[in-house]
Amino acid sequence: MSKKVIEFFKKDRFAVYNGIELVEVKPGYAVAKMEITENHLNGVDVVQGGAIFTLADLAFAAASNAHGQVTLSINANINFYKSTDSKNIIAEAKEVSASKKIVNYDVDVLDENRELLAKLNITGYRKNDRIEF
Repeated sequence: MSKKVIEFFKKDRFAVYNGIELVEVKPGYAVAKMEITENHLNGVDVVQGGAIFTLADLAFAAASNAHGQVTLSINANINFYKSTDSKNIIAEAKEVSASKKIVNYDVDVLDENRELLAKLNITGYRKNDRIEF
């Protein structure tokens, strides 16, 4: 199923535009990576916070939707810890809790040395719609 979920999320045009790629996906867990280019840097030449958030958001989307039920974020909190000059960063999303309608995920954003750059906590809402992979 992982390959089918990865293929499905290639339809996320914003993530693709930003160079984000899913590496691993299973229900409740996903890893996404982004190769940092000049386009990801802000005015002081560090990775723009929105790029980091977008990477983490795709990891959450893949992990939560891999259950086969459409899940959309309804709240997200992000803490930034440090900047990096890594050429690649990754986001690792893990399910913390899930009920029939509400899910909660922690997403760690790490550099190539697995140093923590940012941490997100995302709450999602499960709709009645199913996704067929």
